[in-house]
Amino acid sequence: MKDKKSLVIYFSRADENYFGGDLRYIDKGNTEIVAEYIRDYIGADLFKVEPLIPYAKDYMTCINEAKERTQSHNAPIKERINDISSYEVIYVGSPIYWGGMPEELFTALKGLNFNGKIIRPFTTHEGSGLSSVPRQLKEICVGGNVTDGLAIEGSMASNSRHIVENWINK
Repeated sequence: MKDKKSLVIYFSRADENYFGGDLRYIDKGNTEIVAEYIRDYIGADLFKVEPLIPYAKDYMTCINEAKERTQSHNAPIKERINDISSYEVIYVGSPIYWGGMPEELFTALKGLNFNGKIIRPFTTHEGSGLSSVPRQLKEICVGGNVTDGLAIEGSMASNSRHIVENWINK
């Protein structure tokens, strides 16, 4: 996979996050850390999906907002990527919100042409693993080949470089 032209499409959130039973503020989201490891290792392009209306900085308000966006399927984003035709591999990175991807990732991925693309999911979580992300990607990335994913505990994201590199080399 290292020699294929790659794009990382990811959603990540900093601010107050849950880490193994504790809440703490972080300057960079866990999924963004992993996305940057992928970029650095294989020279992939990055596309960060950003909500048009940012989530609250505090965790409890954020999870309620995420639940509402998931239930309503309404999550506009600041910018869309319209053309992925020059890429062979698309890495899709996500924290786990309510058992799957944040609704903003659905907004970003809808309408893209995934025919013949390799889709490699990765998640950051605090106990949910990949959750339903592979299934969700198979549904939305029609024509793409969704491969085995990588799940990294958010509290371990900043120390996961070698795990990410080993996964890429599989």
